Amino acid sequence: MPAPARPGRVLSTVAAAAVLLVGATGCEDEGGKAARATASPTPSTSASASPSPSASASVSAPAPVSVSPSPAVAASPSASRPSTPAPPPAPTRLKASVETRGGALALVRGGPAQEFTVTLRNGNSAAYGHLLVAFQMEFLVGEPGDPPGSGPGFALERFDASSGTWKAAALRIANDHMPESMYTGGAPLAREAVRTERYRLRATAGGPTGSTPLMVYFVDTDGDRTAATHVYLPHTTR
Repeated sequence: MPAPARPGRVLSTVAAAAVLLVGATGCEDEGGKAARATASPTPSTSASASPSPSASASVSAPAPVSVSPSPAVAASPSASRPSTPAPPPAPTRLKASVETRGGALALVRGGPAQEFTVTLRNGNSAAYGHLLVAFQMEFLVGEPGDPPGSGPGFALERFDASSGTWKAAALRIANDHMPESMYTGGAPLAREAVRTERYRLRATAGGPTGSTPLMVYFVDTDGDRTAATHVYLPHTTR
């Protein structure tokens, strides 16, 4: 029959078994953690190994911007269609006017001459090689009791700027119309040119009295036609 175990040895055996159990458990826990760490990468390791979708989008987005034209350039009117040419200016024609002191000729037989001006303002439609300013007056019929006159009774003069003197000008006294083909002479007038001519009219001592307008005509003698509408200057001789 075996001898009974001593109390001290039994306690030593139990303590040693407990120590071995604890050590084995600790080793198993550390080894399991290490194995799991090696087999399964953490989320942070996976994220660093493959770029996220947002990172890929941020890198590729600028590429089409650098090669595509901006909307402002594509919509520019000058780049999409040619400019429209300006329309041609509206055609204009010759205009003429006559002016004098008080707006009318008021003459006295044997008295001083009265000056007036004729202004030509050409348009852009035609240039004239010979443009003539012509004058006509109808026969005067005096008031009752006025002494009768003789002869034409008037002297018309034009101021010559080149010589600074007054020279005789033609004045037709008639009640009919003279055809344009019978006029000659005249001076050039370019397109859009302006010219002012000075004249003066005097009533002679033996001439008639009465009232009749002085008619001013503008004739293109190269084309035998009227270049502008004729104008009237009121006139009275006493």
